[in-house]
Amino acid sequence: MDTGPGVDRARETGFRSSAPGEVPRSLRLGGFPVTLSAFPAETRTNRHFASFDLARWDRYFLPPTLAPLDERTPAAVLDAIEDDNRSAIVPEPIATLDGVPFYLSVKGIGSTVDPFSMRRLDARYAVELTDEPEVRERLARVAPGAVGGVITGELWLRGSPYGGQGEVHAMTALRVSERADLTSLHGFRIAPVVKVAYLPPEVERRLRSIHWYRKFRGRIVQELRLVPSNVRIYFHARNTVGQDPAFVFDRFGLDTAAKAYRFELRFVRSAVALLTLFARTLEVDREHRRCTGLDLQDVWLDKDAVLGPDGTVFFVDLEGVDDVTVDSAAVREKFEDQVYRSLYEFMFAYEQIENERSRRFGTSGSRKRRFEALVLEALRDDPYARPRQEARGLVLRIGPPVAEEGLSLDFPLVDR
Repeated sequence: MDTGPGVDRARETGFRSSAPGEVPRSLRLGGFPVTLSAFPAETRTNRHFASFDLARWDRYFLPPTLAPLDERTPAAVLDAIEDDNRSAIVPEPIATLDGVPFYLSVKGIGSTVDPFSMRRLDARYAVELTDEPEVRERLARVAPGAVGGVITGELWLRGSPYGGQGEVHAMTALRVSERADLTSLHGFRIAPVVKVAYLPPEVERRLRSIHWYRKFRGRIVQELRLVPSNVRIYFHARNTVGQDPAFVFDRFGLDTAAKAYRFELRFVRSAVALLTLFARTLEVDREHRRCTGLDLQDVWLDKDAVLGPDGTVFFVDLEGVDDVTVDSAAVREKFEDQVYRSLYEFMFAYEQIENERSRRFGTSGSRKRRFEALVLEALRDDPYARPRQEARGLVLRIGPPVAEEGLSLDFPLVDR
């Protein structure tokens, strides 16, 4: 561990869900490096992690482009890599959850992309966006060429500032994380939020002055979450399944047909769980003939989920996963709508994985028959998505394990 004057350079993060010697061999994530200055912060901790000593993560983080906005000396300096548009990840694993190595991800550390042009969003540009002389003076201290984005005060997507994260969205993500059994909601796998960190009011005030048109009025926070990789399905990453499946196979060590097959099985199993989330979380109010379950709102499989090294899909951006309520008569329609919402993205990603597997290890038989066989094997013990073969093809019965009349749907997944 390197040390600087009054600053611990934190490459080790200090908490695990198992003893240090039990962490399986894992990867060092690749990406563009960014240094984050950690400052003490008020936090709220996921109840599942309350038994761990996480006091050293009562922090919020600023990139070099914004560090002068907090006049305090950083408590630590974190070596991270850029991820997505407003996140950064520590490239070494810090925890093992459900047998999977996880990495610390901080959401809400600033964006480098100007939302209204192709211009780079950096400290020099931020000076032009604020009318407060004190903020301009602080931003002028940033060294030219400093790496990092900008958290702005611009109102964005209702609940968040551009480049940052809002409290309402973060609380939704935390609520879903606490509802899960660590990383699983009845088979729907998540990257849990461990802490929500609140930015100090003075820093919030300074950031709020950096805006184009409208100011975000809510609390500005950051999500400290655990992710199994930085490989997304198609968008918001340098390397994705859709853009470079060969990289994914190499990165995850899929060097035999057996490994690739197991990878596909886990991908299908976890992706179908995402397509059937409402059924998995269904609660029935018989008195009022209403049903409530989780749905995806303004979040998507292709950009808001990542792949674990074993092929499992973990949903990362939980701010858009929340309860919806429908009349009992509309439950089947909700099941169907939820499947169709992500079905193309699922099949697109499956095709990329299967084509790469076939290119490397060969294949035989029709693509439909192979997909049918994978689905049957992957879902044979799934109580919420039960496949069966019929004369017309492969049908997926979606619904709770003991479904009442009207609370299950037969969805044709493959036609003959």
